[in-house]
Amino acid sequence: MAATVTLAQLAAADEAGFVALLDGIYEHSPWIAAAAWRARPAGGHASLAALKRALVQAVRDAGREAQLGLIRAHPELAGKAMVAKSLTAESTDEQTRSGLTHCTPDEFSRLQRLNADYNAKFGWPFILAVRGPRGEGLSREQIIATFERRLAGHPDFEFAECLRHIHRIAEIRLADRFAEHPLQGRIVWDWAEQLAAHSDPGFAEKGQLTVTYLTAAHQAVTRRLQGWMQDCGFDEVTIDAVGNVVGVYHGADHGSRRLLTGSHFDTVRNGGKYDGRLGILVPMAVVRELSASGRRLPFGLEVVGFSEEEGQRYKATFLASGALVGAFDPAWLEQRDADGTTMREAMRAAGLPGTMDAIAALRRDAARYLGFVEVHIEQGPVLDELDLPLGVVTSINGSKRFLGEVQGMASHAGTTPMDRRRDAAAAVAELVLFVEKRAAAVPDCVGTVGLLEVPAGSINVVPGRCRFSLDLRATTDAARDALADDVVAELGRICARRGLSHTLEPTMAASAAPSHPAWQAHWERAVQALGLPVHRMPSGAGHDAMKLHEAMPQAMLFVRGGNSGISHNPLETISTHDAELCVAAFRHLLEQLAAEAA
Repeated sequence: MAATVTLAQLAAADEAGFVALLDGIYEHSPWIAAAAWRARPAGGHASLAALKRALVQAVRDAGREAQLGLIRAHPELAGKAMVAKSLTAESTDEQTRSGLTHCTPDEFSRLQRLNADYNAKFGWPFILAVRGPRGEGLSREQIIATFERRLAGHPDFEFAECLRHIHRIAEIRLADRFAEHPLQGRIVWDWAEQLAAHSDPGFAEKGQLTVTYLTAAHQAVTRRLQGWMQDCGFDEVTIDAVGNVVGVYHGADHGSRRLLTGSHFDTVRNGGKYDGRLGILVPMAVVRELSASGRRLPFGLEVVGFSEEEGQRYKATFLASGALVGAFDPAWLEQRDADGTTMREAMRAAGLPGTMDAIAALRRDAARYLGFVEVHIEQGPVLDELDLPLGVVTSINGSKRFLGEVQGMASHAGTTPMDRRRDAAAAVAELVLFVEKRAAAVPDCVGTVGLLEVPAGSINVVPGRCRFSLDLRATTDAARDALADDVVAELGRICARRGLSHTLEPTMAASAAPSHPAWQAHWERAVQALGLPVHRMPSGAGHDAMKLHEAMPQAMLFVRGGNSGISHNPLETISTHDAELCVAAFRHLLEQLAAEAA
C-alpha cells in the first residue's frame, strides 16, 4: 500500500507529483488526478471532501468514452485477474476483505456466470464497491445478491451506477491513503444497524424491518435510544406522554434557550434503516463529543426521537411531533388498529398515561427555543445522481390528496364500437397523462396516480368504473393549489367530453413548509465549510420538521442514499463517510450558533 499523504503535500506538488501521490485511487486512470490538479484552487484543496469532489468532477466532465474506459479498467470480481494474481494492490486488498479469494466452487461458478452474463448484456464489467457502506467488506452472499439484482437493470442506470461505485471505491482508498477514517460516521452507522435488530412480529421472521407505534419492537427501540442518550452524556433523558424519547444537553446556563432537533424512529412496513433514525443518531453523536470534552454551548440542545411519523398502525400521521405544537387530535385516542386495540389502550399498555391532559402538556413554548433543525436521508435519487453527499432543503412540499372514481358504462368489448364507448378507465388514463404533463411543466411540482383499479373488471368488458388516487405536491401552497385546480378542471372536461360522471373526494391537505432563510443559510455555511458545493433542493416527502414549522423556524439537511436513493425499502443505505459529513455539518451549525451568541 502507498504511504500516507497529506493535503499539504498535494498542495505543494507539481502535476506529476500530484498524480503520483494519488496513484491507484482510480484503477489504472492517472488522467483523473491530472485533471483535478489542473482545476485545483489556489492553495490546494481545503479538505479531503473537497479533493474527493474534484476527482468526481473530473470524471463527470470527461465524457462517456473516458468514463467507459474507466469502468473497463476495473477487474471482474473473482475473475481471471484475481486467479492470475495480477490485480493492483488496492483491488487485491478489497477482494480479499470480502472473501472473494476464498469462494467455494459453487460461488466461484456463479460469479463467473454472472460476470459473463453482465458483460454480454452491458459491454463492461460489473463494478461494486465490495468494501461496502461501512468500509469493512461485504460478504460473498451480499455481493452475489447485488450482482443478480443489478443484472436486471437498464444499461443507462447500470453505467451510472458503476461510476458511483467507482467513486465509492476511490473514497475508501483515499481514506486509507490519508489515514482519515469516519469514526463518528461508523458510530452512527452501527447504531442504525443495532436499532434494526428490532422488528414487529411477522416481519422479523422474514428479516424485514417494521417498527410501528408502541409495539414490543417499538418499545425496544425506545429503550435502546434512552440508554444510548444516557451513555452519550445527555443531562436529562425522558419518555414523554406519546412515547417520544427526549434527551436534553444543557447549555452553560441551564435556563438558556434550546435548539430543538430530531426525527422519527418508527418505520413503514418492510422499510429501511435510516429514514428518520439518522436525524436522531447524528445529534446524539455530536452530544457524545461535547460531553466527552466537557464542553457546554451558550444554548441547550434538545434531541427528540419522535415515536411516530409514518401513520402505519393508526391513521394519525405526525402524532408525535404534532403533540409538541398542540396538534394532537383527541379523536386519535379512540382509533383502533387492525387488531381492535385503541390508541389509548396501546398507550396504557406501554406505560403511558393515555390522557389528553398529559399529551397537551407536551406543547412547547416556542419562545424557549432557537428553532428546529432536522437531518434526514434524501429518500430520492437526486444527490446520488449528482455525486453529492449533502443537500440543503429549501422547502418541504405542500400536498393535496384525493380519491376519485369515474363512472361510465360497462359493455361488451367485442360488440361496442370505439365511437360508442363510455370507457371509465380510458378517461382516467387520459387524466394520468395530463397529471404527468402538468406537474412536469412547473419546477419542483410532482403529481402521482398511485392507485388505479377497475372494480370487477374483465378482459372482455369495456370498463364501466375506474377508481384512482391523486397525490399532488409543490414547494408552495400557491403552486400546489394551482396544480390541483388544473387537474380537477381537466377531470371535469375529460368526463364531459366522454359522457361520463365522476366523484372526487379530498383526503388530505398539507401546507408547504419553506425553510427559514437564516436557518437554511446556517446549513449552507456548514456544507461550504466542509469543502462541498451547496446544492439546494426541495423535499417532496413530508417530515417532522413540517409540524415544528407551525411553531418555530426550521431547516433541513439531506444526506444522499445509495442504491439510487431508494427509501422505504430494505435497500435504503448510506455510507459511513456520508454519515461522518452529517455529523461534521451538524457540529459546524452548532459552532455558528455559538459564535452568534458570543
